[in-house]
This record gives sequence, C-alpha cells and structure tokens, in this order.
Amino acid sequence: MSRFPLSRLSVAAATAATAVLLTAVPAAAHTEVEADKAQALAENVTVSFHAEAESDTSGIKEVRVVLPEGIAPADVTYGEGPEGWKFTAVKDGYRVGGKELRTGESAEYSVVVRQLPDADEVAFKTLQTYGDGHVDRWIELDQNGDNPAPTLKLKAAAPGAKPVAPSASVEESPSPVDPTPATGASPSTSPQAADTAKDDDGGLSAAAWTGIGAGIVVAAAAVVLAVRRRGGAEG
Repeated sequence: MSRFPLSRLSVAAATAATAVLLTAVPAAAHTEVEADKAQALAENVTVSFHAEAESDTSGIKEVRVVLPEGIAPADVTYGEGPEGWKFTAVKDGYRVGGKELRTGESAEYSVVVRQLPDADEVAFKTLQTYGDGHVDRWIELDQNGDNPAPTLKLKAAAPGAKPVAPSASVEESPSPVDPTPATGASPSTSPQAADTAKDDDGGLSAAAWTGIGAGIVVAAAAVVLAVRRRGGAEG
C-alpha cells in the first residue's frame, strides 16, 4: 500500500490542529479592574487596576485611562500605586506614571471614584506605555477581542440611590512623566483615537506568538513521527 494517503491524512490533521491554535490563542496579558463596591450609583468607590507587564525588554512607565460616560475626571482621585508615581487628571480621564518599573513587573494602582454611574457595566479604555515607547492598547469594548478594555460589571443601584451633581470639568494638564515617543501612538494619545490604530504585531503579544510557534512545531513533529512509523510498519 502507498504511504501517501497516510502522509496526506497526517498533514491534514496537523493543519487543522494548527488552525485551531491560531484562532484560539488569547491575548497573553491584559489590564484588569475591580472595585470594593461594584454597584451602580455607589459613592466613594475604590477602583483597583492591575496592568500586566507584556514586554520582555522594558518596564511600564505610564498608564493612560479614558473614563467611561458618567464619571468625570474631576471626580477621580488617586489612591495607591507604585512608589514615586503621580496622578494627573486630563479632559477625558487621567494619567498615572513615573519611574519605569522593572521589566516584567505589573503596574498595580487604585483610584477613588466619587460615584459610579447608573449602568450595568463601565469600561476603562487604557493605554499602557513602556520605557522604550511601546504602547499596549486595551481599548476594545468587545470582551472577546484581542485587546479588551478593562470592564467593571455593576450590580443594580441600591433602593433610593440618586446621582450626585457632576463636578466641574478639568483642563488638560501636562503629564508628570517625561514623554517618550511611542510607535503608533504617543503616551498622550486618547484611546478613542487609537481605536483604529494597529499594534506592530497585529494585536497578539510576544507570548501569544511564541505559543503559536510552539504549536506549529508540535504539529510538524507529529506528521514526521506518523510517516516514520508507517514506513517502519510497511518495511
């Protein structure tokens, strides 16, 4: 019997497995958000963020956030964060940053929100800038996308809860961090404007591409092994 049918079958199986890997690999890192009172119209809420480090060559130096509708920049104050980092309110959100963190170290910080909006969920579009200028864009409202914005799900408002009067808007302030030119977007670029920008690697992290490469190598090895075993059996 010819060994070609088996070879073709093995190649087809490997190709199918590789296709699954290419479509199923999630983003390897992202920014997460949680709150001590995740409830609509809750007041004086501490909202904590965990910006996972994705670069293998540089550390995070700034996080830029666009606040969701219903939260005014003037109603947000700084909580805690990396040593030496500073908070600056801007027209549509805020920046927090300072000395570049160690490579691989995630940026964890918190802010205090005067009142959460009356909504089911709120998304905080985020630009995460590294010391070498690279920017991770966590700005997609689709949570199944490659770069989902950190989103906080809220419980229904408590009975009798009412929205407070909004605070006055803030003027654009200079960043406390020395700006480093970034590829594709600057640290001051609004995440809304960056919605149409593409990352250099097509939205997948280096770790994700490493996983894809490893899957392809494993699939190829399976093909070679199957062909050799078939050849040995026929011999």
